[in-house]
Amino acid sequence: MKRYIVIGLMVLIATSASAQHPYKSTLKLMGSRFEITVVTHSQEQANQYINLAIDEISRIEKLISSWDPNSQTSKINAHAGISPVSVDAELFNLIKRAIDLSKITDGAFDISYAAMDNIWAFDGSMTQMPTPEQIKQSVSKVDYRHVILNEKDHTVFLKNEGMKIGFGAIGKGYAADKAKALLIQKGVPSGIINASGDMTTWGTQPNGQPWQVAITNPMDKAKAYGLLPITQGAVVTSGNYEKYVEFNNIRYAHIIDPRTGYPATGIISVTVFAPKAELADALATSVFVMGIDAGLNRINQLPNIACIIVDDKGQLFTSHHIKITH
Repeated sequence: MKRYIVIGLMVLIATSASAQHPYKSTLKLMGSRFEITVVTHSQEQANQYINLAIDEISRIEKLISSWDPNSQTSKINAHAGISPVSVDAELFNLIKRAIDLSKITDGAFDISYAAMDNIWAFDGSMTQMPTPEQIKQSVSKVDYRHVILNEKDHTVFLKNEGMKIGFGAIGKGYAADKAKALLIQKGVPSGIINASGDMTTWGTQPNGQPWQVAITNPMDKAKAYGLLPITQGAVVTSGNYEKYVEFNNIRYAHIIDPRTGYPATGIISVTVFAPKAELADALATSVFVMGIDAGLNRINQLPNIACIIVDDKGQLFTSHHIKITH
C-alpha cells in the first residue's frame, strides 16, 4: 500500500514487507494542519509516540504564542520600550537564532515583523493599493536590530514602544524539529513531521529506501517536476499561488518584505532543503522576499542548504547541488 502526503511537496512512501510500518495521524496544532508519521510495529505503539509528539508541539506553542497573554513572548511584547523581560533559556536561544537569521538574510527575515500594520488583504477584498506613505508607516516599528538580548541574564528587550516579535516564519518548523528530536530520543527509527509544509524527516522508509519528495508544479498541482531523496533533513515550501493580489498586472504575494512593506513579486514558490525545519522555514520566506538572483546567491553561500524556485511564469531555478530525478 502506498500513502501520499501532499502540501506543495509530496512524500512518497513505498510498499514494504517489513514488520515495521508507517502510521500517520493528521490533526490541527498551532492553528495549522500537522501530519505526524512514525515507523513502528503496531498502531498502539504508534499512538503512544504520536501523543508524545503532540504534547511537545503543544508545549512549544505555549512558549512562543503571541496570542496567549500569559506566554513569555506576550510579556516581551507588552514591555516593549519599557523594560527587559527574563525568559527561559529555550526561548532566549530561539530568539537569538532568529536574529542571526535576520542578519544572514539582510533583514528579509525579521523576527520583529509582528509589529507590521495589516494594510494588505489577500482575501479578495482589496480594490486598490495602499499609498506609499501607508506602506512606509506599516513597517516603521519593524527592525530586528532593536531587539536587545542580554546573554548573562537571559533577558529580551524591545527597544521601541509598539515593537513586537513573532514566530510565524519559524515557529512551526521549530516545533517540528523538537517533536522529531523527542521521537528519536524515544527510539522511533524513522518518521516524518509535516507542519503544513514545514517537513522534517529522519531514518528511512520501512524498505530501507530514503524518503522521497515530489516537487509539485504550483501552476498545475497534478504534475511534478521530479523527485528528490530526503535523508535526516527538512524541506519547506512557501508559495503565493493561493494568497495574492494583482494590481497593474503585477501579482503581489502574501509574503511581505519587512524592510519595505511591499509584498514579494516575481516568484510563486520557494522550496528550501536544510538540516532543520526551523532554518528551512526562515530561508524559504527570505528567498521569496529577496528574489531569484539574490536569493539563490545567498543560498549558495550557506553550507548544507539547497533551494528550488518557481517564478510567476512557471520557470524552474535551482541552487547548486540540486539534482532532480524525473
